[in-house]
Amino acid sequence: MTKKKALEKACFGAGCFWHVEAEFRKVKGVIETAVGFVGGRLKNPSYRDVCSHETGHAEVCLVEFNPEEVSYSKLLDVFWRIHNPTQLNRQGPDIGDQYRSVILYYDDKQKKLALESKEKEQKKYKQAIVTQIVPASKFYRAEEYHQRYLEKNKLAVCGFR
Repeated sequence: MTKKKALEKACFGAGCFWHVEAEFRKVKGVIETAVGFVGGRLKNPSYRDVCSHETGHAEVCLVEFNPEEVSYSKLLDVFWRIHNPTQLNRQGPDIGDQYRSVILYYDDKQKKLALESKEKEQKKYKQAIVTQIVPASKFYRAEEYHQRYLEKNKLAVCGFR
């Protein structure tokens, strides 16, 4: 009997976390998603706190995936496809540091793949990619009404490209 690989985590910020989550939920092999905040100074921030632009947090999507069904590299491809990584602290009409483009890695392999993918992606743009690639830090789950928001609110829109 072969042992199944354990599920892995990935975390991405690419503008409004509603849109990011909706896109990753479409990927075969993604088992679960959650939206929340990382990278700031305040413990247990609320959405209101983060929108104050005083906490330093980014809106992100935490992705739990089965590496036997989808690779981390494929998730990186989705990340690059769903936003404009050359826009600093914004995506479309969503403006603020919480909307920054960021890849949070959980181990050296993810870091290496993220850096390589950024270098490859840069060849597609004249402007510099501003995406941060940083170690994963404490994830604070956003309020429940934000989870799977676009599934629950079909008429809602996000400011993505």
